Amino acid sequence: MNASTAAARLPAQPIKLYGTPISGHVHRVRLFLSMLELPVEVVDLDLRKKATRTPEFLARNPFGQVPVIEDGDITLADSNAILVYLNERYAADPARWMPRDPVGAARVQRWFSVAAGPLAYGPAAARVMALFGLPADPAETVSRSHLLLSVMEAHLQREAFLAGPSVTLADLSNYAYVAHAPEGSVSLEPYPQLRGWLERIEALPGFVPMVRTPIGLAAVA
Repeated sequence: MNASTAAARLPAQPIKLYGTPISGHVHRVRLFLSMLELPVEVVDLDLRKKATRTPEFLARNPFGQVPVIEDGDITLADSNAILVYLNERYAADPARWMPRDPVGAARVQRWFSVAAGPLAYGPAAARVMALFGLPADPAETVSRSHLLLSVMEAHLQREAFLAGPSVTLADLSNYAYVAHAPEGSVSLEPYPQLRGWLERIEALPGFVPMVRTPIGLAAVA
């Protein structure tokens, strides 16, 4: 890619990212922005003070959820949708992150669905219970989390990454809440293939970690 093409793939001004550093949904966007070397202005919101319920924020996302990005006159919500947008607009090789063949694209979409379903209601939910001290028994959520991680472990015995032999948006979508599962008292010790997958993502150029919260099993790690 020549210099003029590279410049054309840079935003005219930093992309504004609304979120909180404790959110895995926000982290997957922050991670991809870093890997694409895009300029970003991070706007941290205090969820405890209901910063996502203000009229100003709800005008950006009526669901009152983070992340939200503003890229010039474009405002987008939903972390997986944002990943797709950033890839199609700014990646030097969009096919690297989102395969162009039907099967490859479907595999990425499948893991987007996992991130929005079993991951969100498993490891992510267990972490939220611990993080905010919710008055609920986490046992069922922890058990549900291990069912998901067992499926992922078996899958990663056959593939280096979730959607195939190389990294895609599927991996970025699922990384944070798996990596931080111990914060919800979901141990990663039984899953060597899964831990190896995390290490491969963490070794990628531009990787940035999500803030570690000393709760659950992470409090004694």
